[in-house]
Amino acid sequence: MLRIVVLGISHKTAPVEIRELFSFSQESLESGVRLLREKDHIEECVILSTCNRVEIYAVSENVELCLESMKGFLSEFHGVPQETFSPYIYYSIGHMAVRHLFKVASSIDSMVVGEPQVLGQVKESYKISAGQGTTGLILNRLFHTSFFVAKRIRTETGIGSHAVSISYVAVELAKRIFDDLSKRSVMLVGAGEMAEIAARHLIKAGISDLLIASRQFENARALSEKLNGKPINFEEVFYHLKDVDIVITATGSQDFIIKPHHVKEALKLRNNDPMFLIDIAVPRDIDPRIEDIADIYLYNIDDLKNVSDENIKTRQDNSHKAEEIILEVERSFETWLSGLKAVPAIIGLKKRFEIIKDRELEKALEKLEGISEKDKYIIELMASRIIGKILHNPLTNLKKEASTSLGALYVDSVKRLFDLENELLLLEEEEDEASLQDWN
Repeated sequence: MLRIVVLGISHKTAPVEIRELFSFSQESLESGVRLLREKDHIEECVILSTCNRVEIYAVSENVELCLESMKGFLSEFHGVPQETFSPYIYYSIGHMAVRHLFKVASSIDSMVVGEPQVLGQVKESYKISAGQGTTGLILNRLFHTSFFVAKRIRTETGIGSHAVSISYVAVELAKRIFDDLSKRSVMLVGAGEMAEIAARHLIKAGISDLLIASRQFENARALSEKLNGKPINFEEVFYHLKDVDIVITATGSQDFIIKPHHVKEALKLRNNDPMFLIDIAVPRDIDPRIEDIADIYLYNIDDLKNVSDENIKTRQDNSHKAEEIILEVERSFETWLSGLKAVPAIIGLKKRFEIIKDRELEKALEKLEGISEKDKYIIELMASRIIGKILHNPLTNLKKEASTSLGALYVDSVKRLFDLENELLLLEEEEDEASLQDWN
C-alpha cells in the first residue's frame, strides 16, 4: 500500500548552523530531486527548501526503507555524515504527513505564524519537482490541496492580515537598538522578495537613506526605482559598510559575504560608531564570528523568533480556526487517498467483464448470418449497457467502502471472488463449455 512520508529539519528542531548545511539553491534542487527519485523505495518525491526548513515529501510502499533512502540522500548530496544531523530530524507518515504539509503551506508551522512568503516557497518547490517529473497522482493532488487549504485559511481566518514577516521583526528589532531610524542609513544586500519587504518596513519606519546591492545590478536598480533607494554594485558592499548603520542581508549565497575583517575596517573608519547587522539568509550571509566584535549587534534568523510582537494573541486565535479547516480538508483528502485502494480492483473487474462481453458477442454474431450493421450496433450497445448496469452498484459501493475501516476487506473480497490477482489474458484462453453449448 502506498503511503505519504515526510522527513525534514526545521527551525523547530535545528539551529541555523545545522539547517544551512542542507539548503538547496534552485539549481541544486533540480538535480537533487532527480537523484532522490532514483533512490530505492521512492515512487514520487518533492524537496521543499526554505530559509527555515528542508523537507522531503515522498510516496512509498515501504516506509522504513523510504526513510533510510531519504536520510542517505541528504547525507550524500550535502556531504554531511548522518550522525551529524540525525538528532535534528523529524518525520511523519500517512495522515500526519498530510496534516504537516497543510500547516506548512498555511504558515501555521512557520517561525512567524501567518508569514505570507511561505506559500510561495512551497509552490515554487513543488513546481521545480513537478518540472523534473518526480511527482505523480498522489503528490500532485496533495500539494494542490495544500494550496487550496492555505488560500481558504487566509480568506476565512484573516490570519494573513495580522501576520508579520521575518523582515518586519528584523526592522522592529532595529527600532529597539536605534531610537530614531530616520537619522540612520541602511544597506540591503540582496534584492529578492524578503529584501524588498524589509526595505518597505524600513521606509515606513522613517528611513530615507537606502543603499541596495545585488549580484545582478539590474535587480538592485529595479528595486531602487520602486523604493527611491540608491543601487550599488555588489563589489561596493564592503566599501559602503563604513557609511551605513544598519545592514540587512538576504541573498542566496552559499558562502559568507561579510567577514570579520570587513567589519573591523569599517568600524575604524566609523570611529567605532555601532553597527546593526541582520542576517535573514539561510545559508547565512554574515560570518557569526562578527558577533564577538565590540560595537557590533548581529542577529540571525533564529534570533528573530525570540522577538515578541503585539499581534501574537490575535494570530494564535486565528491559528485555532486554521487547525479546524486543516482537519476538515485532511479528512477529505484521506477519503480520496483511501479510495485509491479500490482502483486496481475496479479496473480489473471492468476489464474482466469487457473480455467476457467481447468474447460472447463475437460468438453470437458469428451465428447471426446476414445481420445488418445497424442491428450489429444495437446488439453491441445492448451488451455494453447490460455490463454497465450490472457493475454500477457494485463499483459505486466498492468506491464508497474503500475509504472505510473495512475498505481493504471489500477490495480483497472482490479480487478473490473474481480471481483478479491472475493475469486477465488467461481468461481469453478459457473455454466455457456451457456458453459453447448455448451457441451451438
